[in-house]
Amino acid sequence: MSSITEVSTKNAPAPMPVFSQAIKAKGFVFASGNIGLDKDTWTLVEGGIKAQTEQTLKNIRAVLEAAGSDFTKIVKLNVYLKDYKDFAPMNEVYITHFPGVKPARTCVAVLDLPFNAIVEMECTAICD
Repeated sequence: MSSITEVSTKNAPAPMPVFSQAIKAKGFVFASGNIGLDKDTWTLVEGGIKAQTEQTLKNIRAVLEAAGSDFTKIVKLNVYLKDYKDFAPMNEVYITHFPGVKPARTCVAVLDLPFNAIVEMECTAICD
C-alpha cells in the first residue's frame, strides 16, 4: 500500500488533469487550491468576494470530508486574493467557518487566479 493516497470527491469541482483535489500522506491531507466554482456548472458563483469565499470554503469542506477530515483539523490555510481590498469582506465570511481554534494562515494578493476568480484557498489538515 502506498503511503500517498489521492483524494477525490464529486462534491467539489473536479481537478484539472495536472493535479489532485487533495493528497493524503502520513496522517495529513494536503488540499489543492480551491476557488468559488460551482461543481455542477463549472462557473464562478456570482455575488463578489463574500459569495466566492463561501463557495471556496464549501468546496474545501467537501474535499476534507472525502479525506476523513474537517475544518477543526486544519493546521495551515493559505488565502490568495486578487485584490487586497477584499481582505476584510473575505474575513467576514471566513471567520464564520472557524468559531474555535483558528488555523495558522497566510493571505497574499496575487496578480491573477484561475477562471478569473478573486479568491483561492488551499490547506493542510490532520486526517483519520
